Amino acid sequence: MYSLTVCDHIMVAHSFRGDEFGPAQRLHGATFAVEAEFRAPGIDALGLLVDIGLAKVELRKALDGLDYRNLDGEPAFAGVNTTTEFLCSHIHGLLAAALRAGKLGAQSANVTGLKILLRESPNAWAAFEGPVA
Repeated sequence: MYSLTVCDHIMVAHSFRGDEFGPAQRLHGATFAVEAEFRAPGIDALGLLVDIGLAKVELRKALDGLDYRNLDGEPAFAGVNTTTEFLCSHIHGLLAAALRAGKLGAQSANVTGLKILLRESPNAWAAFEGPVA
């Protein structure tokens, strides 16, 4: 299995509902390092899994809807705890759609898996991994 990873970062504000979140129930900020790992069983005749430049562009597009925003005020997230795990799944969905639309180059049709990892700190991170179909 081949993989290619591109990275970026976002800064968000949000709060959580539920006593189990303790002080995180109050509005707070988070900076996430975001990694998108594309996986495929093979590469094309040029030796490519996806176009790395297009992968970076599409990751940035997916993150633009989150970056420098208070997620509590975004209609798409109304009533949702925008936990790190949830955000991984959300970004996965956006990039999977970009893959299905062929926005990462012709060879990206071979991509079978995508893993999104958000690092909250050197000591804590979450990921979501799944198929792109």
